[in-house]
Amino acid sequence: MAILECKGLSKSYGPVKALDGVSFTVGSGRIVGLLGPNGSGKTTLIKLANGLLTPSSGELLINGQRPGVETKKVVSYLPERSCLPEWMSAWQLMDFYGDFYQDFDRSAAEAMLTRLSIDPRARLKHLSKGNREKVQLIMVMARKAQIYLLDEPIGGVDPAARDFILSTIISNYNPTASVVISTHLIADVERVLDDVIFISQGKVVLAAPADQLREQQGKSVDQIFREVFRC
Repeated sequence: MAILECKGLSKSYGPVKALDGVSFTVGSGRIVGLLGPNGSGKTTLIKLANGLLTPSSGELLINGQRPGVETKKVVSYLPERSCLPEWMSAWQLMDFYGDFYQDFDRSAAEAMLTRLSIDPRARLKHLSKGNREKVQLIMVMARKAQIYLLDEPIGGVDPAARDFILSTIISNYNPTASVVISTHLIADVERVLDDVIFISQGKVVLAAPADQLREQQGKSVDQIFREVFRC
């Protein structure tokens, strides 16, 4: 069974179609790049998968179920913008996540904070913007979820931090789980991707295993992306 499946999925905001008949599946144990320029519908799709929006038509299923209370138990979601209360410390956040999610691995979160030399008792408002984003990613990746939905996880951090974030994603998720990474920074994430889904103006324009694309076209995914979305 696919962990994530979209069937003719559409979402409109008034007269504007953010998604238009999107269909694809994500299998278990895959790292998938949801790739497209800004405004292509990536965030809308991830919010639909997380149950924050409802489709205008079509269907989206997580483990064969429509998004709801049960699917939230298996989905770990990193939003595009920081949503953590800045008066809290990482220590308090670990208490918070531990109360809400049975699959939260506190020891894994503590280990990642230590590797980054982030003081778990410092309030988030006293941390740099980059460190606040890292703390949020740590909370998300410390869950033993079945699917991780990461919306632009490297968009607001410096290049050095991007390497840490990608290594954190690779080394801290359950190998039988799946990861969906939404981004327009293809070159930075290409090395970790098993599959790619190109999305433009709410439509899927290409979906394939990354290695297959490289072999067939003799180019990197980043080069293919630049050709597909050339202005």
